[in-house]
Amino acid sequence: MTKKERLEQITEMQVKYETEATEKENALLLAESELADTRLRQTRIILTITIIAIVVFLIMVVQLIRANNLKKKANTELAQKNTLITEQKKEITDSIQYASRIQNAMLPPGDYLDNLLPERFIIFEPRDIVSGDFYYITEKDGKVICVVADCTGHGVPGAFMSMLGISFLNEIISKHRDLPHSNEILEELRGHVIKSLHQTGKMGESQDGMDLALYIIDMKARKMEFSGANNSLWMFRNGQLIEKKADKMPIGIYGHIDKPFTRHDIDLRIGDMVYAFSDGYYDQFGGPMQKKFMIKNFREMLIQIHNKPVKDQKRIMVETLEQWMADNSQVDDILVVGVRV
Repeated sequence: MTKKERLEQITEMQVKYETEATEKENALLLAESELADTRLRQTRIILTITIIAIVVFLIMVVQLIRANNLKKKANTELAQKNTLITEQKKEITDSIQYASRIQNAMLPPGDYLDNLLPERFIIFEPRDIVSGDFYYITEKDGKVICVVADCTGHGVPGAFMSMLGISFLNEIISKHRDLPHSNEILEELRGHVIKSLHQTGKMGESQDGMDLALYIIDMKARKMEFSGANNSLWMFRNGQLIEKKADKMPIGIYGHIDKPFTRHDIDLRIGDMVYAFSDGYYDQFGGPMQKKFMIKNFREMLIQIHNKPVKDQKRIMVETLEQWMADNSQVDDILVVGVRV
């Protein structure tokens, strides 16, 4: 091989080496560039995720702050409403308590009753402070008029009806020169109730009224009259129950509005025990089976106690009712009036 050929070969090898070196360097640079691009993309992804996480976190923080503020506002409003409700409830309760004092003032006082009916007891337990039950006892022409009434409803509506009833009875008894008979009083009372409540018997109008027992005792003559609107009269004599049944119609609008009330004339004897009552006592729920006391148990109780002094009768009836009720709420107004002749 000539010198020239060797030089050409060396030159060729050098060029080839440099070319390969350049290609390797370019490949390395390309790899480094791709790696840099990959790292840049990863950095961008991480940065994007971080920014999104920060934004989501800030949104959650803002929502939590807003929710907390709304909760605080709601709690403040609730506290204000509770305060307002408490104040309104107190005002309403105070008003009803005042109405109760007015209602009680319309009932005959104890010392007045002591002169008219010395041997008597009255159990009067309103369900809601004021009562739809009421009793009315007065005297005219030497005779004692006793009414035990149960008005439609209880609480405030029942109390309005009871005050109407008392006012009408006062008017009826005072306007007549001579005391009307028991049935005549009920018929006049029915007329007053129907007129004052504008009752015509049409569908959907007020059906309010009252059930009651009314009896008139003439102590000197030993006579008694009784008339009842759905509420009967019980009398015990020598251990025997004598029941005088009421007419099956109320004081108020009724299908047989022209039907007169019945008058029962009764001869009295010393020691007779007379009872009139609403349905509140024997309709009370309680006992081991959470049932009504029932009128048959009420009757059996009176059979057992009617010979006892009236104070003992009242105590036994109150204690029996309390034991029966236990933790149950009172379901209706309760009224029982017992009179010994």
